[in-house]
Amino acid sequence: MDHENSISCEKTAVLQGGFLLAGQLYRPRSLADLEKGDWSRVEQPVLRAVAEVCGGARAGAPDSAHWEKKIICILWSKLLGQENGADIDARWREDPLFPAQEVFPSISRAVLFQLVQAMGCSGVYTELLMCFPAPLLCVELSRLLEHLRRDSSPRDAQLLLEVWWELWKDQRHSQQSLDRTFAAQCARYSSPSGELPCQAPKRLKADPDAARAATCVPSLLFQALKEMESYVNSPGLTCFALSNCLDTLYSSFLLEHATYTKGTDLHSLTWEVRLREEYNQAAGPRLEEIIREVQRDQAGGRSRSPFRVEDMSLLQGLRATCTLAQAWRSRGLLKIPDAEVLGSATLRLKRSLLLVIRALEDLLGSGGLVEAERCDVSDLKDQLKDLEVLSLPDPQFSSAEMARVAMAIIDHRLEGHEDVALRFASELDWVSSGTEWISCLERNKEVFQCKELVLKLLSTLAVMCQLEADVLQCKKLRSIIADIFSELPLPCKNETLVAVLASWGKGGLRGFLPQALSEGFAEELNLAFNSIIQSRAAGSMGPAVSAVARVALQDPEATLRRCCQLAVVNLGAHSLLAQILQQLPGLCYPQPKAGAQTGESLLCGCLRDAVWEKLSSSKEEEQFLHFIAALMGPVALTQEAAVEPLLAPEEVVRTFVLPCLSPLSSWRLELCLQVLLAALKLACQPGVTHWVMSCSPFPFLFTLGRLLDDSCRCWEEPADGSLHTSMESKELLIQALTVLAELVGQEVAAAPDSWSRAIFWLYRKAESLDWTVRLHFRPVWGAHFKNEVPKSLLDVCELPEQDWCALKMPQYGAGTGLLAWAECCCYSDSVQEKLLSWLSLDQSRAEDVRMFSKGLMVALTQVLPWCTMAEWARLLGAVRGLLVSDRLYVPYSLEYVDFLPLLDLRPLATELRLSVLLLRVFQLLCGPSCAAWLSAGGVAHVGRLYAVAVRGMASSLLEKLPAPETAGNRDDGRGAAAAVLFALIQMFCHTLHVQVMLPGPAESLCLGALELVTQCQAVLAAHPSSSSALQRDDMRHFMTSIANNVQSVEMRTALCQKIAQL
Repeated sequence: MDHENSISCEKTAVLQGGFLLAGQLYRPRSLADLEKGDWSRVEQPVLRAVAEVCGGARAGAPDSAHWEKKIICILWSKLLGQENGADIDARWREDPLFPAQEVFPSISRAVLFQLVQAMGCSGVYTELLMCFPAPLLCVELSRLLEHLRRDSSPRDAQLLLEVWWELWKDQRHSQQSLDRTFAAQCARYSSPSGELPCQAPKRLKADPDAARAATCVPSLLFQALKEMESYVNSPGLTCFALSNCLDTLYSSFLLEHATYTKGTDLHSLTWEVRLREEYNQAAGPRLEEIIREVQRDQAGGRSRSPFRVEDMSLLQGLRATCTLAQAWRSRGLLKIPDAEVLGSATLRLKRSLLLVIRALEDLLGSGGLVEAERCDVSDLKDQLKDLEVLSLPDPQFSSAEMARVAMAIIDHRLEGHEDVALRFASELDWVSSGTEWISCLERNKEVFQCKELVLKLLSTLAVMCQLEADVLQCKKLRSIIADIFSELPLPCKNETLVAVLASWGKGGLRGFLPQALSEGFAEELNLAFNSIIQSRAAGSMGPAVSAVARVALQDPEATLRRCCQLAVVNLGAHSLLAQILQQLPGLCYPQPKAGAQTGESLLCGCLRDAVWEKLSSSKEEEQFLHFIAALMGPVALTQEAAVEPLLAPEEVVRTFVLPCLSPLSSWRLELCLQVLLAALKLACQPGVTHWVMSCSPFPFLFTLGRLLDDSCRCWEEPADGSLHTSMESKELLIQALTVLAELVGQEVAAAPDSWSRAIFWLYRKAESLDWTVRLHFRPVWGAHFKNEVPKSLLDVCELPEQDWCALKMPQYGAGTGLLAWAECCCYSDSVQEKLLSWLSLDQSRAEDVRMFSKGLMVALTQVLPWCTMAEWARLLGAVRGLLVSDRLYVPYSLEYVDFLPLLDLRPLATELRLSVLLLRVFQLLCGPSCAAWLSAGGVAHVGRLYAVAVRGMASSLLEKLPAPETAGNRDDGRGAAAAVLFALIQMFCHTLHVQVMLPGPAESLCLGALELVTQCQAVLAAHPSSSSALQRDDMRHFMTSIANNVQSVEMRTALCQKIAQL
């Protein structure tokens, strides 16, 4: 610091000596009285001192530009103190520059202005001028202009134009400490009422005859230029002056009317840089500094004016500009010589003219001018269009020069590097010029991290491949693009994937890359997914999503195929992979089919081709169902908004369900129906027509109904080529048909007249189906049709005529009413409850009750084999209701009792009688008259239904058990527990009785019997006092004797071992 202070004192002493010598040369007068014409007498010593201070740099000394500003700052501060009569004591305390000021003699304004002109530091002067508050700035500028107008010369005109242009350039990003110090001194001399400049007015002023003195910066400058018009005596200076005028008008009046969008004019920028480099030669600044300065110059006339326009209108400014142009044109100053055709000033004038002319055309087209103003503006615009400079050709240079400038802008993040990057990504001449382009792209990957630039780079890569460019260079470019894409935000990734699919199809980059560039992709694909599967995305989903998106960019179809395969084959991977794909909806791009109204998404096509036709196990089917259900769910990429699911339910139904419902389809109906139910469970947005209405809902309903109708013969061997419907499929069919009918019924109810023809069509088609199937169409019928049932049902039920009607059906003759009643009870819980209440039975007539009970047992025997689990549960519920209401007579016989139990069995009467009823049903079913009625599959099914009924009865019994015994309540629940134990043993006997009667192993019944033994064991453990040791021994002996009737040795052994543990 001491070394720097010593250098500063030394330089200040040199300057002091120069000014003292100048003062001696000007004697007997003082430098404070020096006028413009006397400057030549004192010029030499002052300029020599300045040259020594600014040019004689030593190690550690401040640079030349700093000392130029410091000299002007010190002298200007001294002048302000002189003119304002500032107190020396106050200046000594408050002004940091006071010590330096006092070593100089008093000077005049002419000394300051002439020194600025001689030093060529108009930019420094303007920076310090901008430190003044607005009122003082106008005052200071007026003093400069007054000085320049006195005894003017072309050099004065040059300084005027330079200061004018510096005022309009973009300001430096930050002030230096010297600027802040000077601004603080300026503020002390400002008036309290001073206000800052504001933006240009938003409308034209129509006051051409105003004679007020100019009080704003643009007015001052225009007035000074008009007075010094004759001293503009060269083409370069003329272009400079007109450019200043035009840029001032554009930024003050026309900017908001212009359609010009701010951007980087790389063509003119490159030419300006070239000119300045040639001018500066080897000693000039670095390339990025030159570009920065050129950008600042070019932006000066395109930014909003920093000064308020108070006493000049657009018309006045245009007239003044055109008057000046005509005057200089008449003197031949606008006929540009060949040597200056491509000069910097000429190019700037051409740019400024084009901007103003376009802005005036926009203003004329906006309709914001009155007729008189329109005529004047149009005439002045035409005068500007006549200037010869507009006919000059654009400068020409090599693409390598432009690429060099562009790379410098990108490397140093100069202004407009985003615009330059867009051109850089697509300029083929630059790409093929060498390795510099690739190197610049690799250095500046973050600059290109946006969708548009990635797509431009991809297009460039595609063209390079078509031109058979260097393979290694193309590989490197592909890798760089993939790296850039991986760093994009997730929404941009998806937008890019959509654009890639739209441009290059489902093959992505690999669709246009040559084979040599696609090598290694399969390994990259496997590595990406293997890493995801092994890690299970433990840390975050982000890296997993990015890895999948990276390979998807290169080949979307192959990526989705691999993803779908792993989701089905790899246990538990479906959930993770579904979450990853939900973050990449851009892959769900439609592939339009020829002649199809709606396209098939890429994801749906990959699921069908890569997975659907290759499912080989029930586990894979299960994972496929979970995977496709997750993909159909809504996707929330942000917390605020949800987007459409990756797979539309209607698309899933059209792809995986409808083609498989054909009788000729080889696909398992059960899987298709599971897919359908998964789609139908998805909620639809309120107020929107349900998506199912786009899937031909009425033919769809009829197809499901026909399949359900065929399932009535599910135990018959199917004819050749026909679709066999299993009982599991029948249950799914009923669920799907019920849900679909409800959904379609809701849409029909909203607009019944619109769907009347379709409803009548479905009704006519459904006439060929069984009446129980047609019941499922009831929600669709609405008020159009009633429930149609066999006439015999009305013999046992009192059905309301407004909803039900009877049909004569040959297969339902006399005595089949209870059969129809039982079939109808299987339809739904609500119908079952109504049929119980509508049943016609005179309980006061014992014979009617006996006949009803026998008829119902026969009906149960007929209906049981074709019941699904849900239908069987409803039918059992109806039977329980009949038993509870004593309408069903089932006498309980003690055929499995050696002695009369002294227990209260009344609370258990329903379960005991139901067990006996089922035993009688199976005795009839397994009797000689029905021996060949069912196939082996049918026998196994009724066995499963019986086992389900036994579990239900056992659960009902256990609910009636008292609380477990404790030391204080040992005798409270003894009788009830013994009764439950007795009932469980009775059901055990009935179950094994049925198991022995049924042909085949009937494993479900043996398992049910084992469960009953386990429940007996639990009752004995909870209520030890319910039976004595002797009773337990008799119990084990009795149950073992029953179990010995089981034909299967394995099951018999298992039962006996379990019974021995009681």
